[in-house]
Amino acid sequence: MATNSSTAVQKIINNYFILYPHEAAKLISKFKEEEILHYISGQPIDIASRVFSGINPDTAAGVAAKMSVELFSQLFPRLDPNLAARLLSRLDKNIVESRLLLLPANLNKELRELMLYPPETAGYLIDTKVTTFYPEDTVEDVLKRLRGVKDRRIVNVYIIDTEGSLLGVIPLQDLVVSEHSEILGNLIHSTPVAINAISPREDVVKLLEERKLINLPVVDFENKLLGVIRYDTLVNATKQDATEDVQAMFGAGRDERALSKVSFAVRKRLPWLEINLATAFLAATVVGMFEDTIARVTVLAVFLPVVAGQSGNTGSQALAVTIRGLALREIRSRHWFKIARKEIAVGFINGVVVALTTAVIVYFWTGSTGLPIVIGVSMIISMVIAGMAGAVIPIMLKAFGQDPAQSSSIVLTTVTDVFGFLSFLGLATVLGNALGIN
Repeated sequence: MATNSSTAVQKIINNYFILYPHEAAKLISKFKEEEILHYISGQPIDIASRVFSGINPDTAAGVAAKMSVELFSQLFPRLDPNLAARLLSRLDKNIVESRLLLLPANLNKELRELMLYPPETAGYLIDTKVTTFYPEDTVEDVLKRLRGVKDRRIVNVYIIDTEGSLLGVIPLQDLVVSEHSEILGNLIHSTPVAINAISPREDVVKLLEERKLINLPVVDFENKLLGVIRYDTLVNATKQDATEDVQAMFGAGRDERALSKVSFAVRKRLPWLEINLATAFLAATVVGMFEDTIARVTVLAVFLPVVAGQSGNTGSQALAVTIRGLALREIRSRHWFKIARKEIAVGFINGVVVALTTAVIVYFWTGSTGLPIVIGVSMIISMVIAGMAGAVIPIMLKAFGQDPAQSSSIVLTTVTDVFGFLSFLGLATVLGNALGIN
């Protein structure tokens, strides 16, 4: 009889988890971590992942640390990568490392990237171990839990929904003077002040100073709470320069400063200048391959900078958008084909329009009918290739563990110059006689 009763209870629990995963997540968030593991492990993995996704992040992180190897390796690949990264970032580094090794290589790499923010951004400064609550929790629930946390740095409590979105910030002093039966949702009186994880450090300083804040919540693009920036952390970190990426894009070292020693500056800059020189000679070699064609049709030399310039601008536009997307976590390495396809389409459409304009100008400039065709077709080809290169190069560099901001521009310049010259001079050589170019 007892067996039948326990089976019936288990069926009820299973159906509740299946039909109301969000409500189930809220309910078990108040249980002990061992109890949560018991309920989660008793469900099919797809149901378990849905319920686990809605558990309070504080609790879920602790549960993740205590999961068996088998459960973790089955459940975490089913979570949204951003959620998985947020949960893992709350754990100690040693635990994070051991857990990441249980995941597939591609997911392991993706989660590492999501947990890593550039030094000049708000995300780099966050403390992910922040205590969160739901709007339905009572003041009594909060005070009871805070007594167990014993963190003297807690000055605010953060209210989130089941998706992890930040709903409000309540000062601890407001909780202390409120009725124990009051729910937190009634104590939220204004929209919380928060900052995006990829915002520059200057914005963090500005907000903390203007609003006289001690702690500043940090959110992602979906308003999911990632953690908080504590004032003392910011004070210690503001000594770093926030312009490192700009230096890196032009081949200067990230750690070079205006008053750095001459020897240090030379050591950081010279290698990139040598690389740039090598790529310039590569482009010159391409031009040299068509020396006879240029000698025969000297006007081609006049229009070489036009083709190279337009393809260079096209590539730089695609490069800027892609690097920004990588920095803001909008795209990742697996999106390379989608991004490349988009930039190819953009490059082709822009190329056709620019080619028509260029062809008309060249026709009235030279009076030739063949040269406008050559430069028009070349413009389309080179702009399509430049757009694709601008999208793919930073993604490839990121995938190989290189800094896209430091290397992309030099590689892109080489690609756009080489293919711009090659398409223009190559077409002029192949089609010159047929189109009457002389």
